[in-house]
Amino acid sequence: MERKLKLIWDFKGPTANKTAQHHEIHLKEYIISEKISLNITGYQFINEMHSIAYMVVNESEMKPVRDALKPHRGQLYTE
Repeated sequence: MERKLKLIWDFKGPTANKTAQHHEIHLKEYIISEKISLNITGYQFINEMHSIAYMVVNESEMKPVRDALKPHRGQLYTE
C-alpha cells in the first residue's frame, strides 16, 4: 500500500479561516482537473490568526502536485 502525504497551506491573519476555506475550493478543482487519485481535502481552524487548508495525495503523485501548487509543508497522512 502506497503512503499518503498531507500537503498543507498555512494562512495567517484575521482572514485566515475564510482564506483557508476558499483555498480548499481550488484544491478540489485541481483534483478534478488533474485527475488526482485521492479526493481528500479540508481546512482546519487553528486559532483566531491561523488556519490551514490541505489535500492528501499518494506519494507517487506528490512531486508534480508540490511543484504546481507549492504547499508550505507536508506530513505523513494517517486516517
